[in-house]
Amino acid sequence: MTLVRTTQNMLSRQSFTGMQAAMARVAKAQEQLSTGRLINRPSDDPTGATTAMRIRSSLASEKQFVRNADSAVGWLDQTDGTLSTIGNQLSRARDIALQGANTGAMGPEARLALATEVDQIREGLITSANTQYLDRPIFGGITAGQKAYHPDGTLADPDAVNLGSAGGVHRTIADGVRMRIDLEGPQVFGGSPDSVFDHLAALSAALKSADSVGIEAAIDRLKVDADRVTNAQSEIGARTVRVERARDVATDAHLTLTNALSEVENVDLARATVDLGLQEVAYQAALGATARVLQPSLLDFLR
Repeated sequence: MTLVRTTQNMLSRQSFTGMQAAMARVAKAQEQLSTGRLINRPSDDPTGATTAMRIRSSLASEKQFVRNADSAVGWLDQTDGTLSTIGNQLSRARDIALQGANTGAMGPEARLALATEVDQIREGLITSANTQYLDRPIFGGITAGQKAYHPDGTLADPDAVNLGSAGGVHRTIADGVRMRIDLEGPQVFGGSPDSVFDHLAALSAALKSADSVGIEAAIDRLKVDADRVTNAQSEIGARTVRVERARDVATDAHLTLTNALSEVENVDLARATVDLGLQEVAYQAALGATARVLQPSLLDFLR
């Protein structure tokens, strides 16, 4: 039978070890309660720290998706409002053309007044064609210029690589999902020399010269122009709905990930308070036990 001799030094060492461990547990509980976090350094919970890093990465992606969607909605809303204005202007221009078609009942002065209004509508449409969002022309594709059209109704940069091509302004609204948010000028106003600006200029000239054939032709062309704008507005509306849905999904995912991160990192204050109390009691007990172990002296053993 093997006997193990327990010395005073062994008792002291074990007592100090237990006291230090209890003190470390109290310090950890105090740190968690003061910071409100379960993981203050990776060594506290390596698995939880790894999970938290992955959640934070996903959170950053969802935040960016929300920002992209907000930018896309702003651009699309600006485009939709501009298209509504353009549609109203074209409707008024067509009404003028219908009114001017009765050339026999109108004198030169009346026709000139109608032609002047058509010219004003044309200038207004050119202004609308150069509408900007965040200092970028919404109908200019990704051209570097700040205007899509010259005052005469011609493209400001007809040789731009992406204007009128498959390029354009895009936003990434979900993982692997890129949405085009712009409409280029030719999609809305038609291409030269058959653009709405050309049609309005022809209508103005026909009104001034009482050219009934030219006015009738302008009526038909403006109808086609108005339909094109309506189709463009419908497309913008469909894109807006899709972007808003993607934004809602990203917002919900962000909320879910935030809650998941809180579960991994944040401390339960009530539980942490109780745990701190328990660790303090354990520490006090360790102190008491250590005091009793270290109390005997050489004189006590000699008595």
